[in-house]
Amino acid sequence: MILRNKQQTAFRLQPNQLYDKERVMALIDFGGIKEEVITAQEFPIEKARDILKDETVAVLGYGVQGPGQALNLRDNGINVIVGQREGGRSWERAKSDGFIPGKTLFPLEEAARKGTVVQFLLSDAGQVAAWPMIKKCLNKCDALCFSHGFSIVFKDQTGIIPPGYVDVVLAAPKGSGRTVRTNFVNGSGINASYAVHQDYTGRAKERITALGIAIGSGYLFPTTFEKEVYSDLTGERGVLMGCLAGVMEAQYDLLRKHGHSPSEAFNETVEELTQSLIRLVAENGMDWMFSNCSTTAQRGALDWSPKFRDAVAPVFKDLYESVVSGKETRRVLEANSTHDYREKLQKELDEIKNSEMWKAGAAVRSLRPENRIK
Repeated sequence: MILRNKQQTAFRLQPNQLYDKERVMALIDFGGIKEEVITAQEFPIEKARDILKDETVAVLGYGVQGPGQALNLRDNGINVIVGQREGGRSWERAKSDGFIPGKTLFPLEEAARKGTVVQFLLSDAGQVAAWPMIKKCLNKCDALCFSHGFSIVFKDQTGIIPPGYVDVVLAAPKGSGRTVRTNFVNGSGINASYAVHQDYTGRAKERITALGIAIGSGYLFPTTFEKEVYSDLTGERGVLMGCLAGVMEAQYDLLRKHGHSPSEAFNETVEELTQSLIRLVAENGMDWMFSNCSTTAQRGALDWSPKFRDAVAPVFKDLYESVVSGKETRRVLEANSTHDYREKLQKELDEIKNSEMWKAGAAVRSLRPENRIK
């Protein structure tokens, strides 16, 4: 089925997509629940460029999300500059990525003053420290853009309350800054949520939609600042990292206690998951994975999956309540604002790195054929 948008640009819809000409979005059936999403089909990069043609996008922070988003914006033909503390490691990284001091790379305050769309991509604790200075740089009709709802939702802890004369918007990639870039380079994209918290200009939605497409999103789906931060913090502490790391450690330790070698324990716990199974799940879904493993694995997984689900459900309940209550954000701000934060963090990270499990992992990775053939 071929339909045309208001600009008469032709594109093809998939069978489960319906196109809304007025709102320029597709209606997708997600397991029986229809949701509105925006892709580059409905909102092509040419339209994003047109909307942003008179904007200067200032990416503040070149740490985690900053590089991927800034480079994608630049490659997509958007006028982008970077703001970063001068002389540090991230400043040098921005220079090595082709941003030029005095032209496209500036100290934070100068970049914030030059930007009409200010992407506030410092760490959450860094945003709190920099906010008084950044707030003074905002001009009437600027757009203040976040990639996380943290600072706005928990304003009682962060003190970040934007002035009423700017748009306040969010485009939050559902992946690491590294994959925001690598997926874009590979011709794909990382899905992102978007939200409008404050629409001063009446153009906030089109500005954030254009920005979301320009940073290389696979597709955009609507959310609110509250829902974004609640789901994001739960995910980070849960399945995406905290839960995954904890479950891996529990299985590895169990196998080791029963006499399995480090190599065997690591391969059965991590390597098979990361090098084979999770790739198949990503390509085809868990239902396909269940249908295409051995009958022995299939039966065992079907029997034990509900037990794991029921075992961790109370933990996830506690986690979500801790996020919504502000306990998790309070912990982040307190821990990350101390003068010796980086030293304490490095000690914790070194404990993981130097554990038998992840030393075994380093050895296993070194034996992969692509790492042995140099």
